[in-house]
Amino acid sequence: MKTQDRLSAAYDRAHVVEVDRATKLVFLSDQHRGDGSNADEFAKNKVIVTHALTHYLDEGFTLVELGDTEDLWEFPHVRHIVRAHGIVYGRLREFHALGRYLRLFGNHDAQLADPRYVRQTLFQAQNPQTGELEPLLPGLEVHESLLLRDRDTGQEVLVVHGHQGDFSNDQNWRFTMWTYRAFWKWLHAFGIHSPSSPIRNTFKRHKVERNYVKWIREHGIALICGHTHRAKFPASDETPYFNSGSCTFNAYVTGLEIVNGEISLVRWRVESDANGYLHVVRWVLAGPRPLSDYDRLRRPGLSADEETDRHEAIRARSRRVPPRKDAGVPTGPVSP
Repeated sequence: MKTQDRLSAAYDRAHVVEVDRATKLVFLSDQHRGDGSNADEFAKNKVIVTHALTHYLDEGFTLVELGDTEDLWEFPHVRHIVRAHGIVYGRLREFHALGRYLRLFGNHDAQLADPRYVRQTLFQAQNPQTGELEPLLPGLEVHESLLLRDRDTGQEVLVVHGHQGDFSNDQNWRFTMWTYRAFWKWLHAFGIHSPSSPIRNTFKRHKVERNYVKWIREHGIALICGHTHRAKFPASDETPYFNSGSCTFNAYVTGLEIVNGEISLVRWRVESDANGYLHVVRWVLAGPRPLSDYDRLRRPGLSADEETDRHEAIRARSRRVPPRKDAGVPTGPVSP
């Protein structure tokens, strides 16, 4: 099934979330949590993610995990993942208890599409001190898609993981999972990725993104997703395709925030101050920008040709100008 058909199907069966200017959402994708071994891509950013989750918990955000949260292709035992990252799951338990936790499945955790699997693996977990089973995320529902709907204007934003229609990661995910467990898992410890993944396969990544853009233009609905691990934040007159990036970059993670009706792309990373002390710092990479600017049913943007010409001009300029070391606006250290 083509990406356009799969996205339309995801839209039709999406879990609707009513939002307004008081709503505070944070979107994190592609954490790929593992068992703490050398092949666990999440382990290197565990401290950063834990710190960010604490910040969002204290600031009243609802956490939306966009899929590929646990890497069940490489690490099939959820209990080992929970044991390795107990402090992270402790934060998730707090979000869930407050009714501020939404969860999607992706390709690397497609097993979570089965409510029975969710009940068996995430409703409760073993306490490492006592060995007793305790509630973890009781009653959790894992969705394929969400539909954010503005209570005042009716504007809609579709939220998915982003693997829809990507054959090797969607319809053929079971075979691809087998190749990961048998082969690619061991190479990940050395930074080598499967060609079925859009992370390193530039041609595939661009193809996936072109399919997203085509669906958005045909339906006039903004899209928030992950999957490609490439953060995206469009100009207000461009196709409203947002990508939260990933939590497996070297020494930083990216995500999207919606606060007061405005959307931002943010990055969290460890930096040292003038005295050599380390802090986890939040940077705003793009935005904040009103979501209403991306309501294509009311605010037509650039045509496809105009948008293509703009990006070709930007690429031409970037080849002549050395890239900046850092981009974004730091908000300063956020201490625990």
